[in-house]
Amino acid sequence: QNGVGAFILQCKRLDFHYSDWAGSSKGMNTFIKNKLPNFARENPQIEITVSPRPTKHPIIRGHYINGREKAICVRNMPSELVLQKAELLRDASGDKLKRVTKPVNSINESVRGIWSPYHGARYRI
Repeated sequence: QNGVGAFILQCKRLDFHYSDWAGSSKGMNTFIKNKLPNFARENPQIEITVSPRPTKHPIIRGHYINGREKAICVRNMPSELVLQKAELLRDASGDKLKRVTKPVNSINESVRGIWSPYHGARYRI
């Protein structure tokens, strides 16, 4: 019942893994130096860790209060796109992605059924 008393952000920690040696980490390194301090200041409720991962591609891993974690590889991405991916993980709920077949989820089915132009009374012109 998130939002009844107060809003609780689902993301509790973001891990930023980078490599100083690999060229695929250029955007991540620029993000860590220039944009990460401001991002951390704007989101004090999220624990942010930065750790090197030599000879590996850079990733951002989000840890959520439901126990799940999501990881996004940000290799060869510019720092603006890395920021977008960090915001995506921050705003995510941590749940698995579910395919919704109907636009409205309800416990009870509709009494009248789903309207269709092909069923019911025919009009004559």
